[in-house]
Amino acid sequence: AQQDRLVEIIANLRDRLTEARERGWHGEIEGLQVSLDGAEQKLAAMRRSVRSPGPVQLGLPSTGAPPG
Repeated sequence: AQQDRLVEIIANLRDRLTEARERGWHGEIEGLQVSLDGAEQKLAAMRRSVRSPGPVQLGLPSTGAPPG
């Protein structure tokens, strides 16, 4: 659910960045670009975590007693 919201945020940041470039708002461009880069990295990390290869095998717990 959070991925969908982040996709919307990225689209909004791209639109705002385009507007800032068109209007010559040089002070806004860098901040928007930093925000956009961060949001895209966050989305990529979220997508990687969702695509896990399956269950993680943790093994059997140890009792701490030596074998034998």
